[in-house]
Amino acid sequence: MTTSQPAILIIQPLMPQLDEKLTQHFHCYRLYEQPDPAVFIARHGTAIKAIVTRGDVGVETALLEQLPECKAIAVFGVGTDRIDLNYAAAHDIQISITRDILTDDVADLALTLTLAFSRNLVAYHQFAQSGAWENNAVALSSRASGKRIGIAGLGAIGLAIARRAEAFGMQVAYTARTAKEVSYKRCDNIEQLAAFSDFLVLALPGSAENLQLVDAKVLTALGREGVLINIARGTVINEADLIAALQQGTIKGAALDVYPQEPIINPALRQLDNVLLTPHIASATHETRAQMTNNVLENLLAYFADGKILTAV
Repeated sequence: MTTSQPAILIIQPLMPQLDEKLTQHFHCYRLYEQPDPAVFIARHGTAIKAIVTRGDVGVETALLEQLPECKAIAVFGVGTDRIDLNYAAAHDIQISITRDILTDDVADLALTLTLAFSRNLVAYHQFAQSGAWENNAVALSSRASGKRIGIAGLGAIGLAIARRAEAFGMQVAYTARTAKEVSYKRCDNIEQLAAFSDFLVLALPGSAENLQLVDAKVLTALGREGVLINIARGTVINEADLIAALQQGTIKGAALDVYPQEPIINPALRQLDNVLLTPHIASATHETRAQMTNNVLENLLAYFADGKILTAV
């Protein structure tokens, strides 16, 4: 690493493979390693030309204000809800995301959670592993085929989920800002979608307008036989309302990959039998993470070569 290389700021730890590649091409400052980030930024802020961050981390506007030469942000992920896009646009800051790379993995997990919950796979695994089958009958589960699935947000990921659900013979409905050219039923709002659904899948951006969108009213509409699946952002759910609904049997259950305060999971969720929890692993496959790594690097190399990122927001 030499001082002739462009200086970039890494906000939080990245995958080792990406960190290694960035180190080969850029002068990397790591904000998370600094004992006093404010002092560090005051000293080095004017040298930083670009930022690398994760979708779940973003960049605080107060930090961007102290980086006058930073004109590019490369996001490892597709989430931009923790970046002030208006501020970025006003200050000619380009933002890249790993668009279209993780769509299939996230959609796969959404259907995996749907099937695993409906067929009670975790409990069946524990039942078989423990040897309980030798002396006990197997309890019945529920089918997913033929059930109704509502998808909140029919972007690329939502559409990929819908197509997978179709293959299982599920009836599909959705909500979106605008009508899509699809055969699926469109609901006017998420309460209507919840009332339609046996499985309500959240594929929404974690934007301010979606903050705690799923509340007690939506969960009541989902009903006692309904299951909530969240592969979006933890912030789109009112967690207190969800816990109450799970405890009181307002809904049948939930399968969650994301949480409001990751990596912390509310202890109340961890104590419930009618939840299936995964640690934000929707895009966590070797293949996808390798492609995401290359995308971040290629965007930065393109920016420093000709001033244009490749996969802009």
